[in-house]
Amino acid sequence: MRVERPLKIVIAEDGVLLREGLSGLLARFGHTVAASVGDAGALVAAVAEHRPDIVVTDVRMPPDFAEEGLRAAVALRTADPRLAILVLSQYVEQAYASELLDSGDGTGVGYLLKDRIGDVEEFFDALHTIAAGGTVVDPEVVRRLLRRRRDPLERLSPREREVLALMAEGRSNNAIARALVVSEAAVGKHIGNILVKLDLPPDEDDHRRVLAVVTYLRG
Repeated sequence: MRVERPLKIVIAEDGVLLREGLSGLLARFGHTVAASVGDAGALVAAVAEHRPDIVVTDVRMPPDFAEEGLRAAVALRTADPRLAILVLSQYVEQAYASELLDSGDGTGVGYLLKDRIGDVEEFFDALHTIAAGGTVVDPEVVRRLLRRRRDPLERLSPREREVLALMAEGRSNNAIARALVVSEAAVGKHIGNILVKLDLPPDEDDHRRVLAVVTYLRG
């Protein structure tokens, strides 16, 4: 393994065993784990307090176990494009992954899948490359992002697809909530995510809900 400078690192991982195991591994190789947290809010606070060299974060975290970790990473990069971030996850959250990888001119960022890391040296090589301003992305992540550009509906979660299908039937938010046995607020949140993932920003001249349904029907 190549010898590199010690790094100050903030870890965000909701799984306590993995979080502690990763912290121990990093410390054993001479790095400083400034904070090890289990949710996105604590991640943002830890970065503000410790100013790490690099953040290592999972994608899905409390309270919704959706893409909280990745959204926090995007927000952190927006605030400081020089902050190095490595996403380490089992999942490819396509909507926000592209935004993260495009941030900061695409430098100092990485996205690796936990079950595809072959050995410790590979992980540390990626960590140091990203901390030094490089980019490391798992080929499977690249493949899925390319597929996402071909089919915008690939960005949606199964629940979001259900909501969009009911929208296409002309149902109101209240009717969708009754059909899926969820709150109307939850439906509103899903619809907001759908509009973001389908690249439908607010526009005075277009009805985004209608455009989302059109995208669904074309798919």
